[in-house]
Formats: sequence, C-alpha cells, structure tokens
Amino acid sequence: MSGPLLVVEGLTTCFPAGKPAGKRRVPVVDAVSFEIAEGEVLALVGESGCGKSQTALSLLRLVSKPGAIDAGSVRLRGRELLSLPIPAMRKVRGHEISMIFQEPMTSLNPVVPVGKQVMEAILLHERLTRAAARERTLGLFQRVGIPDAEGRLDAYPHQLSGGLKQRVMIAMALSTRPKLLIADEPTTALDVTIQAQILELLRELARDFGTSVLLITHDLGIVNELSQRVAVMYAGRIVEQGPRALILGSPSHPYTRGLLASMPSRALPGQRLTEIPGVVPQPAQWPLGCRFSTRCPERFDPCLSDVPALVELGGARRVACHARTPRAPEVRS
Repeated sequence: MSGPLLVVEGLTTCFPAGKPAGKRRVPVVDAVSFEIAEGEVLALVGESGCGKSQTALSLLRLVSKPGAIDAGSVRLRGRELLSLPIPAMRKVRGHEISMIFQEPMTSLNPVVPVGKQVMEAILLHERLTRAAARERTLGLFQRVGIPDAEGRLDAYPHQLSGGLKQRVMIAMALSTRPKLLIADEPTTALDVTIQAQILELLRELARDFGTSVLLITHDLGIVNELSQRVAVMYAGRIVEQGPRALILGSPSHPYTRGLLASMPSRALPGQRLTEIPGVVPQPAQWPLGCRFSTRCPERFDPCLSDVPALVELGGARRVACHARTPRAPEVRS
C-alpha cells in the first residue's frame, strides 16, 4: 500500500436542536479524523446511533437537511472535496467514490429492471454506447456472482432475493471502477451463507483491483475477516483506532473492550451474554466530558468534565481515554 488515498481531518457534521427550533447546533459527527490507504480496508465500528452512517454521508456531502457539514477537511488524493462546486462533486460520487447503502431492498428502484439501473450509473459518468454499457453490466453481474447473469439483467428488484439485490448494489457501486468503496452494513439482513459470499467478494475486489474500502459495521466478526485497520466510534467521536490485530487482540479503550466482550462467540454455552450497560445517548444529551463516561466502569473525575484527546499509544494505535494517558495514575491518586 502507498500513501493515503483519503485523508479526513476534523470532520464535523451538525443538526439543529433545541427550542425554539434550531436554536443550537448539535454535532452528530464530531471532529472525526482518519486515513485510508490505497487498497486498504478500514473498518468503522460501533453501536447503532454512533454516527457511522452520517460519517459516510458526510464524505459524499449527502447529509440530509437541516443537517450540514460545519467544519473539517476531506481530501481524496490531495483534492479537497468539501469545497468542490456541486457539479464537480456529483462527478466524484459514483465515479471516484461509490457507496453500497445499508438496505438493498429500498435502494433499488422497484419499477426499473436492475440491469438498466446499473447501465444508467455507467452512462452517467462515462461516454459509452448503451450496448457497451449493457456489456459491462453483464460482466459486472458475472463478476459479483449473480447466477444466470444475462437473464437477470431484465429482472425487477422484487424478483430477486436479498442476497442477489445486494450483489446488484455491489455491481452498481463498482460499475465506474471507483477508487474508494463505502460499504455501509453490507451484510445486514442476509443469511450466514450469503454473508460469507459477500465478504469474500469484497475481499477479492480490494485484492484484485486495489479498491480501497471503508467498511461500516457493528459486527466485529466481519471486521476480523476483512479489515486491515479499525476505527472505533462512539457518540460521534473516534475513541480508538489502529491495526486490526492490535485493536481486536489487545483493545485499550473501555468501549472497545466492552464491544469485544459482548460478542456471542465469547460466551460459554448456557452463559449469559456480557453487555455494556445503558445505551448510546442522543446527540442533544451527550455528556460534557468523555461521552462514554455514563457507561464506563473505569470513569474517574476528569472523565466527567474534560474531553479526552486522541493520543498515540505506540504500535500505530491512537486512543481517546483519560485512563490511558500518562497522568492517569497521578490524577487517580
């Protein structure tokens, strides 16, 4: 892998909240920073409501109003995306950065054949004849493992299973050979066999075509299967990031450890599953200091008032936790 393909620094996306309406702006993605190298799979993990999907939409500048990106930088091979004119940004979407959305059942147009939908994505970004676009679509359907690929070109979404719809979405995302593929919960609502096939497909794409992947998931089993690096997100902020083996094998942040401990595979037969007490708070109710402080078994005074910085701990790991800073023992005493 060479230098970074994507560099995200201080990305902050806010929505209005409070009364009167819009009196204050609440960050749902708060000062998020990470990098993705050429051909790398970076997993962005966390519970539902942590801001993972909003981060992905922010990268593409697809945040729904009244939300807006308030600060930060998103650079694709050195080019700043947040200041691009809208027409130029439209060319980036689907061409240089593609996204597999979370729900293939609702992402496809129900009244248009799936082959035509993929062809339209190709024709939007490239100067090809319809015959050439159809030929590429057929090749993509074959590449992603759709059986009877030619016959499926004229099928409607309701005629396909959930797994086949997901493969169509992957084919559409790859139709213009993007540099970065954002996969938002790509195996949601699929059975275990289809999940394994989709993961293998994503692995092949990263390996064979050098496509970088931002994998958004809450499933740490998938993270272990597919990613090289991991960024753990909680309440709009990155709390830990680093190489997969280090994060999953020796987690440092209490939240990361809680996620790993709650995996069903960690429980013995008949043993009650471990859980993280409480739930992710709503953005308008996030604590002042560390946002995990209301659920953390290791919290102490600084956690309740001071925002922990994301600091280097060695081994290319970065952690935002007061208990992991050099002054933590001194403060506790």
